[in-house]
Amino acid sequence: MTKIPILIDCDPGHDDAVMLMLAVGSGLFDIKAITTSAGNQTQEKTLKNALKIRDLLKADIPIYRGCEKPLFRQLIIADHVHGEMGLDGPALPEPELAYEATPVVEAMARILIDSPEKITLVPTGPLTNIATLLLAFPEVKSKIERISLMGGGAFRGNITPTAEFNIYVDPEAAAVVFRSGVPITMCGLDVTHKALVFQEDIDRFRAIGNQTGTVIAELMDFFSIYYRRERPELDGGAALHDPCAIAWLIDPTMFTSKPCYVDVELTGTLTLGTTVVDFFDVLKKTPNAELVYDIDRERYIQLIYESVRGLP
Repeated sequence: MTKIPILIDCDPGHDDAVMLMLAVGSGLFDIKAITTSAGNQTQEKTLKNALKIRDLLKADIPIYRGCEKPLFRQLIIADHVHGEMGLDGPALPEPELAYEATPVVEAMARILIDSPEKITLVPTGPLTNIATLLLAFPEVKSKIERISLMGGGAFRGNITPTAEFNIYVDPEAAAVVFRSGVPITMCGLDVTHKALVFQEDIDRFRAIGNQTGTVIAELMDFFSIYYRRERPELDGGAALHDPCAIAWLIDPTMFTSKPCYVDVELTGTLTLGTTVVDFFDVLKKTPNAELVYDIDRERYIQLIYESVRGLP
């Protein structure tokens, strides 16, 4: 079986951790590297969290420290969702192995340039690292198969009424990515607020009996506190955002999507960071993204369950 070559850029983060479990546990990906972005927590903390998850999964994947802050703005973090360390809940040991010393953008560029095949980028945090790569090494665009990202939303926001957190943290970086010409799959809030994990799902993960099953259950125990308190419209479910960007690569048939033109608002007083999605083709512009907006939730959770079951 030929594995799909990918490069993951993430800001762990509870749902980023589950995304990594799915990517590793599925056995379907050749993960060239993990790079960390500052978003759910500071770069120092998201990097340490990525190292901890790598140890948990016993995965032989190089990890690179990403940009410390957005391109032009001060960093905003989501500690109100992910806690003081960004991965609150389970007691994970300090990481055993260090991250790689090569600067992140140089490492990403070298991986792409040296690869005999195109590589898919999977960013699930703010897009600072990806934008910096595209600006510094525009020649690598031809080596990128696709960017499958978690971010944005056509019809709602979660940090403002219309802006989603990952895009809002670094809207200039997001604009660079959406205007890059690279094929994009956009898994935004339209689909991720349907990618819900409920208490019965958490109990199933815990009952697997392996270490990773226990960790994902403890992660979701903490993660669900915010959603049950602040998002009652989700009926007790917690939005498992980031694994959608990997799940779409595994089985796009569990999703509903359509090609759309998408751009990012950079100057709006009320709408900064909004992904403006031309869902009804008003502008008649060539689509630059595949907008994912619905999901078979049961298949999604089962996919994650099967992946976690095969992990340490």
